[in-house]
Amino acid sequence: MKTLTMDKVCYKMSAANEPVLRVAANETFRVRSQDCYSGNLRSADDKFTKDMWNTVNPATGPVFVEGAAVGDILKVEIQKIDVADHAVMNLSEGMGALAHRIGANETVILPIRDGELIVCEGVWVPIRPMIGVIGVAPGGGEEILTGTPGEHGGNMDCKQIAPGAAVYLPVNVNGALLAMGDIHAVMGDGEVCVCGAEVAGEVTLSVSVASVKLPTPAVENDEWLMFLASAKGLDECERMVLDKAHQFLCDNVGLGANDAARTMSLVGELRICQVVDPLKTMKFMLPKALLKDIGWGN
Repeated sequence: MKTLTMDKVCYKMSAANEPVLRVAANETFRVRSQDCYSGNLRSADDKFTKDMWNTVNPATGPVFVEGAAVGDILKVEIQKIDVADHAVMNLSEGMGALAHRIGANETVILPIRDGELIVCEGVWVPIRPMIGVIGVAPGGGEEILTGTPGEHGGNMDCKQIAPGAAVYLPVNVNGALLAMGDIHAVMGDGEVCVCGAEVAGEVTLSVSVASVKLPTPAVENDEWLMFLASAKGLDECERMVLDKAHQFLCDNVGLGANDAARTMSLVGELRICQVVDPLKTMKFMLPKALLKDIGWGN
């Protein structure tokens, strides 16, 4: 099985990035990733400094997907995520949604034992590995930092991008140029202190050109179909993601505009992925059981 090592990284999603691996459609391969701090925080004595921003959120890749052409939708199926035996978290004064309550710069190394993260004495949290950064090259010659989310994917920090999920991304350049990183052993919705349990790891996955057209980025698992959007403010983000879900119900499922709106209001789940990146990210979740009942199945 092809394996992409964690030294093959980029810090921008860009069509100018030279591919470091080529894979065929439906080929299973592995991608190894550094933690979001590029391994620079290894003990409680290591502090996050301003010059480290240049090496935050390294994304392993990019991967050239044979047969993926401009205008296609890339389907990325996450089969497995293996993580290291410890995670790291850094809290820095002035950073995150809890900035007003955080004191001095603090780094903690959190052991992972028997599938649980030891947060502090008496607090053990089951790990739920997920991918924070996953995206493709933007179109139009644009370059986007790997720490920023957008319509190309990127640093969406959606905790459902986990084993068993499929991620749908737009193909803006031939080959898509897929890259990923920023694995979390566990992270809650919002990522309110700027980090989850940041961890090095290995993703086993496959990619293909999707057989369906739907608004992107999107995530699908056994229970939900989710649409994602990122914007500077939550109000704008909310409008964008609701528009995507409404478009899907009208165009892909065939509901009328008012029926689609009523359905969204009754069974949809509007949630926040993260509020701490350069752009905020929200997701709107539709239950797949209902979608199947009304004629859509993927």
